[in-house]
Amino acid sequence: MLLSPAASNASLPTSQGFWGRFKSPKGNKEPELRERVQPPMALTRQRLLTLAYEDIETVRMLPPSYNDLEALARDWIKPPPDAPLSLRVPIEFVSLHAARLVAGPYIYLTSEDSYQIAIMGVQGLRVEIVCDSPPPPDDPPPPPPPPVLEMPATFSLELMPGQHVALDTTITSDELDMARMEDGTTVDGSFWGKLDIVHDGDVHKMEFSGTRIQNTENVSTDLIVDSRVINKLAVAAKPATARCHLGILAPQQQYCEVILSFSQYWRLGVSWPPAEPVEENKVKYFLRVHPGGALEHFETEITATSIYYEAIPEPGMLDPQEFISPRNGFAMTFRDFMPHLTRVLDQLGMSFNNMSAFSAHRNIAYRFMAPHKIASAIDISVTVENCVFTRLFLMFRGVTDDELNMFAGAGEKEANQANWRDRIGWSELSKDPNQFRVLETSVLEVT
Repeated sequence: MLLSPAASNASLPTSQGFWGRFKSPKGNKEPELRERVQPPMALTRQRLLTLAYEDIETVRMLPPSYNDLEALARDWIKPPPDAPLSLRVPIEFVSLHAARLVAGPYIYLTSEDSYQIAIMGVQGLRVEIVCDSPPPPDDPPPPPPPPVLEMPATFSLELMPGQHVALDTTITSDELDMARMEDGTTVDGSFWGKLDIVHDGDVHKMEFSGTRIQNTENVSTDLIVDSRVINKLAVAAKPATARCHLGILAPQQQYCEVILSFSQYWRLGVSWPPAEPVEENKVKYFLRVHPGGALEHFETEITATSIYYEAIPEPGMLDPQEFISPRNGFAMTFRDFMPHLTRVLDQLGMSFNNMSAFSAHRNIAYRFMAPHKIASAIDISVTVENCVFTRLFLMFRGVTDDELNMFAGAGEKEANQANWRDRIGWSELSKDPNQFRVLETSVLEVT
C-alpha cells in the first residue's frame, strides 16, 4: 500500500503506540527539573566604600541603600543631632554615563534614586561628607593600670669571698606608684649601682643608687658580680691621673720648702713622700736637698731622689678631642712615637720614669703643655732666692687608624721640626750646676 504526504494521517501510529511511550509526562514536576539543571550563580563580589571627611578617611563595605549610607556616615563622624549633613560623590568615581549627566565635579546624593545611579556599574565608591561638625574624636586612651604599691624583692649578696647571703623582703609604698613615673615612664630594666645597708643602733636602712643598663641584650642573664668583678671595675673606673715626678738639683746642701698649689679643677691624689697639708688645695714638703739630687724628707725621715705625686683633674673638664687635636698636637704610630719621644727628651736633658704607659696603644696623639698652662693648674714655689724651673707636662691619648689620618699635617715629620725648647720654656740655666734647679716630668693619659 502506497501513502502520500497529502494523504490522511489516520493510518499513522497514535500516541498509544510505541513512540508514545517516550513522551515526558505533563505536570508540576517539569519546573522542578528545569531548576535542577540550571547552573549555579557565581559568588557576588563585595563592593567597597571610602568615606572621607576633611583630612580623615575610612573604608567600609558599600551599603545597599541610601538610608544605610547616611546612617553609616552619621555613625562615623557623630555630628550633633540638628547638624545638616550632605553626601557627594566625585564624578571620577561614578560610571561614564552617570558622569555625563552633571556639569559640576560632584554628584550630590539626596535620595535613593541618586544613590543607585551613582553606584551603577562601579566596583567601589568614594563618598565625601560635608558637615559643619568637628571630625570624630580619636579613641580615648586606655585607663592607666592601677599603681603598684607593693612588690617582693630579693638581694643576693657576697659579704666576703666565699660567703653569700640572700635577703628576701617586701617593698611597700603608701601612695606613690613604684612601677611608673608621673609622665608614664615605666621603672624597670637592669640597673648597675651601689647598695648601702646600714645597721647602726636603732638605725636600719637600705639605699640603692645606680643607672639603668641600656644594652641589656649584650649582658648575660647569668652575670655574677663578686669581689673580683668589683676590683676590676674599680681599676677601670679610676679617673684620669697625671703622674708627676719632681726632682731638685741644688748647688750645695740646703734646706727648703716645696709648695704645691692646685687650682679648683685639680686635686692631689697619692704622693710620696706624703705631703703636709697647708690649706685647701695646697700642700708642702720640708726638705734638705743635696747637690747630687738626694732629697731628705724630715717628716718621714726618708731619703729619695724625687717627689712623686698624682694630680687628678675634674672628669668633666677633659675632652680628648679638644685637648689633643691636629691644631695643637701631633700623632704617629707607637713604633715611631717611642724613638721620637726619646730624641725630644735628649734635647731637653730629661727622661721619663715609666715609658710603658704608651705601649697599650697602636697609635698615639700627644702634646706638651705650655709653662703658663701648667702653672695655672699646678703651681710650684720653692723657698730659695734663685730657682730655675723646667717642667715637662705630656698629655697623650690613643687614636684609631682613621683618627690618625686626621693628623696628616701634624705627624712625625712636623713633630721633628718643632722647636721643643721654646715650646716648654727651656733655659740654658737648667744645665748650670751653680743654679738651684727644679726638674719636673708629668704624664697624663686623656681618655
